[in-house]
Amino acid sequence: MAGHSKWANIRFRKAAQDSRRGKLFSKLIREITVATRTGNPDPDSNPRLRSAIDKALAANMGRDVINRAVQRGSGESGGDGYQDVIYEGYGPGGVAMLIECSTDNRNRTVSELRHALTKHGGNLGTEGSVSYLFNRVGLIQFLSGSDEEQIMDVAVSAGADDIDILDDGSIMVATPVESFVDVVKALDDAEITYEEASIEQRASVSQEIGEELMERVLTLINAIEDLDDVQDVYTNAEFFAQ
Repeated sequence: MAGHSKWANIRFRKAAQDSRRGKLFSKLIREITVATRTGNPDPDSNPRLRSAIDKALAANMGRDVINRAVQRGSGESGGDGYQDVIYEGYGPGGVAMLIECSTDNRNRTVSELRHALTKHGGNLGTEGSVSYLFNRVGLIQFLSGSDEEQIMDVAVSAGADDIDILDDGSIMVATPVESFVDVVKALDDAEITYEEASIEQRASVSQEIGEELMERVLTLINAIEDLDDVQDVYTNAEFFAQ
């Protein structure tokens, strides 16, 4: 549970994205709306909605804005035509890319994605070309200095299946998606503070890349993240910053 962590890629990628995501609120509102519509308006039984709300609160979004997005998704205040679409492709060096979108116009979305990928040394793939490399998991991160034994006891009892101590001393708990809400609730009930809880795509096989290629991949990720219809981008690139 110690040493080099398989979660480093996710954390490094998210830090790079979060530093420049200028359209964060609109993306979060859309995700809350779609998560409500495809599941139900109760975050305690809808893992995707719980994850979206937690991200919104972490970004300092007001409860009233969140509630309106939930109402829109449940049909209480009108709906929209957005649907989930996942695109697959390759970045510089052949790194696998999984791109989650919420769109009301697939033609526009795929055109914008293809342009961004081509411009930055990547290309779209066919359905199933890279998705087999990724697994959807719940991730809960704790700051360095958190009580490892208490976290392990509560999280494992509630359904977590992987706990890692990262190189910087922080702790990452992984759960099956179906156990995510139960684990988060158990941690809340035990008054254990976590830094972030979300549902992510984790690559089962990583591709190590050097610093020069890393810059190209991150530039492409940032370009894709800037597109209105894109919610999240995942790669199997294992980043090593010098």
